[in-house]
Amino acid sequence: MPAATYKDAGVDLELYQQAMGRLPQLIQKTQTPRVLDLPGGFAGLFRLNGEGSSYRDPVLVSGTDGVGTKIKVAIQAGRYDTIGIDLVAMCVNDCLCLGAEPLFFLDYLALGKDEPDLVVELVKGISDACVETGAVLLGGETAIMPDLYAEGDFDMAGFCVGVAERERLIDGKAVEPGDVIIGLESSGLHSNGFSLIRKVVFDTAGLSIDANVSELGGTVGEVLLRPTRLYVSAISAAMQSGAAVHGMAHITGGGLEENVTRILPEGCRAVIDRASWQPQPEFGWLQQLGQIERAEMFKVFNMGIGYVVIASAEDADKIQQTLASEHVNSCVIGEIIAGEPSTELLN
Repeated sequence: MPAATYKDAGVDLELYQQAMGRLPQLIQKTQTPRVLDLPGGFAGLFRLNGEGSSYRDPVLVSGTDGVGTKIKVAIQAGRYDTIGIDLVAMCVNDCLCLGAEPLFFLDYLALGKDEPDLVVELVKGISDACVETGAVLLGGETAIMPDLYAEGDFDMAGFCVGVAERERLIDGKAVEPGDVIIGLESSGLHSNGFSLIRKVVFDTAGLSIDANVSELGGTVGEVLLRPTRLYVSAISAAMQSGAAVHGMAHITGGGLEENVTRILPEGCRAVIDRASWQPQPEFGWLQQLGQIERAEMFKVFNMGIGYVVIASAEDADKIQQTLASEHVNSCVIGEIIAGEPSTELLN
């Protein structure tokens, strides 16, 4: 009987090392002097203070997320250069809602088979997004699990840690009647609702990943794989403008109604006018393709608004001008009135 090997069990350590050997340059471009060098260490080291940052009463802000079944679309398309951006965005945008400065990011990749090219593409997207947001890619894990994932399948999770001064946390407690709700444009579908999207597009409509959708200006794969927008630079600029930002929400699963409601204090009710903006064409295309009810669309998807800022009415123009200078379109989509914490969608 021949001696058993790890490779026979489905894990090729030589292929694994090939992938690991190509990752340091992707990680290195995200590094800052706040990272402490620890060759061969079992964890990453990051200085809280440094590079001009000195916190008096720092609060660490953390978040974790994945990209759901959007991964299945990436696999169908054989395109993996954007899904890592989604992973960072889903985590960093959440931490941003508290007014946190992103510090570092960790990733977890699980695959059914060693595929160095796939791993490198995924980490490249993560690295690119970290550079854009100023977060350090401090470490990660790549797990090869042939008995858990079929060949070609993979999953990924992300973990973000940020920091904010305790007295400057934006937790929604300052929201009050009379405030306005500013909606920031999304880049499209982002990374939510893909189980419904895949059912409608591939099962119900029978479209292929390469099918051209003329009204959307691209193929099915190109439209569905547009990455989640990163709001860090725009929101950071808005907070530094001197405007009074009272609350923020990342519009993910649950849509506007659920995500805005979760940041409202007692005595505050949000009223949003759906006629105040026009969702991107892919939402109407998807709704028509699957005959999805309008209420369901707003429950599942961001419907063109990927992030919300609640602020005093007198600061609305300043915030919108700042966002525009960071190339993010926005508009006032509603207001805060007296009432029990809830969100009403009008029109």
